Amino acid sequence: MSQPSTMSRELSLADPQVMLDLRTYVGRARAAEDGAVRLQASGKVLAAYVCILAPRILGEATPTVLGLRTIPLAEPGQLDTTVALASVSDRLARMTENDVVLPVPPTTVTEIWAGVLPPRAGWESKGSMSTDLLLAAASEGIREVAQSVPQSPGAIVVNNARGIIWGRPVAEAPADLPAGAAFGAFVLGFLKPGERASIFTNNRWTRLSTGTGHVLVRQAAVL
Repeated sequence: MSQPSTMSRELSLADPQVMLDLRTYVGRARAAEDGAVRLQASGKVLAAYVCILAPRILGEATPTVLGLRTIPLAEPGQLDTTVALASVSDRLARMTENDVVLPVPPTTVTEIWAGVLPPRAGWESKGSMSTDLLLAAASEGIREVAQSVPQSPGAIVVNNARGIIWGRPVAEAPADLPAGAAFGAFVLGFLKPGERASIFTNNRWTRLSTGTGHVLVRQAAVL
């Protein structure tokens, strides 16, 4: 469930480039899954969580794949709210290239994924891997999903295909990293060719981190 909004009704971003980066992030998230964003501000840091993949039916193997960008603020804020991505996108679109004050949408939404966020501490490093391998895994998964789904599929067919393809492990990953993590990092623009991505684990969660952002994955509990 979403958390009740608290305190700050607007956020002062660190500079205009931060606003443009947030606009790009929100736009990419909407293109993948036009749902919600959980905004958590504490001090001069805003954490923006979005959901790229999640199980849609009970027993589906699709992992929960969240994107996370941490955004610097010019002034301390205090906020915890889950709002529609479309609402944030509309406000960002109305800001000029020099604007840094983001009005927080007043209307909250309820999302199951937003009520079970990953821990902030206690992560164990598992090493790193090439972003080229992750890009290849994402591209292969996208191709397979397109080929495996017929022209007029039912929901069960689509969900099963997504679960099988995005739930399987990425080859050569230093930990159990499902292909859905590579997909999430790809669609959010976190993967640049020729770099390294760090992998961490924390109980049921796995984190893929680059210099651009983080993808957090919780494997589905398949019945």
